[in-house]
Amino acid sequence: MGEDLEAAAREELERACTLAWRDLAAHTPWGDIFEGFTPAGREVAFERSYLWEDGAGGDIRVEVVVYPPQAYEAGVRLTRVIKRSG
Repeated sequence: MGEDLEAAAREELERACTLAWRDLAAHTPWGDIFEGFTPAGREVAFERSYLWEDGAGGDIRVEVVVYPPQAYEAGVRLTRVIKRSG
């Protein structure tokens, strides 16, 4: 179960990081939650957030959490930083 959630979180994090800093800066901070499926077909919630790492105008922290409905604490959280310098 955990491996499936982690695989879904890795895929979502890759998608979340396809935009460049310049494209994201105008919309940060921002977040969204939507329902979807893991690679194994399990129904889950995806939470994606773009937050300033150390302050507005700096690096952007991307957070992705994938969890079973009504079980946020059982989810997988991954983060990555998009550097302002590119």
